[in-house]
Amino acid sequence: MNRRLFLRSGLVVGAAALLTRSGLASALGRGVAAGAGQEAAAAAFKKVVRTDAEWRRMLTPDQYNVTRRKGTEAPYSSPLNKAHDKGVFKCVCCDLPLFSSDTKFESGTGWPSFWAPIARRNVREEVDDSLGERRTEVLCARCDAHLGHVFDDGPAPTGLRYCMNGLALKFVRSGGVRRRA
Repeated sequence: MNRRLFLRSGLVVGAAALLTRSGLASALGRGVAAGAGQEAAAAAFKKVVRTDAEWRRMLTPDQYNVTRRKGTEAPYSSPLNKAHDKGVFKCVCCDLPLFSSDTKFESGTGWPSFWAPIARRNVREEVDDSLGERRTEVLCARCDAHLGHVFDDGPAPTGLRYCMNGLALKFVRSGGVRRRA
């Protein structure tokens, strides 16, 4: 390889790296880093880490089973299914705001459902192959609490249905009543 070709190749690679880095930086600023979005988003929070004994002391047995042991509450058992006031649904374990009442809808599934989280960085997703089927598990990005699952059969504008366990959430009313979806 001659020197001119080597230098030209170096310039092309360097320019591509610079353009990629600036594009990545702007994507990170918007919270949607390509390929590493969930890792970068999770890094924005100081992780909440507790021992199993600490989680057991601070949660009810049912909350512990759902959030720390990936359990599921019985359908139609959550009072949050009927929460129609304006407000925010927070993680019961670490208080991170997860969903807004503005994105809540009646899915008919028996669990509180939302078409989007408050911020994409507030939740993370993992593949769940339990129960003999592949699903997408939703977890709190700050404390890794199991929240529920997300499906692609929701309403516009996202087409997603975040099907959450009411036991994993607490509702903080902000005043007013929203229209029912």
